[in-house]
Amino acid sequence: MGEISIGKLLIVGLIFVLLFGTKKLRTLGSDLGYALKGFQNAVKDEPTKAAAAIEKETEETIR
Repeated sequence: MGEISIGKLLIVGLIFVLLFGTKKLRTLGSDLGYALKGFQNAVKDEPTKAAAAIEKETEETIR
């Protein structure tokens, strides 16, 4: 009754394509991918920025 099958997913996908069109869905997917890539880059860069800030703070404390 509450199971999600491949057939149900295909029907939902078809409804999305009919409602939004393939061009709109392609644009949405591209935008989502760009946002995720930007988020991953920000997360990856954050530890290096934090380490640099801690090192600078430590040097100022020692002086």
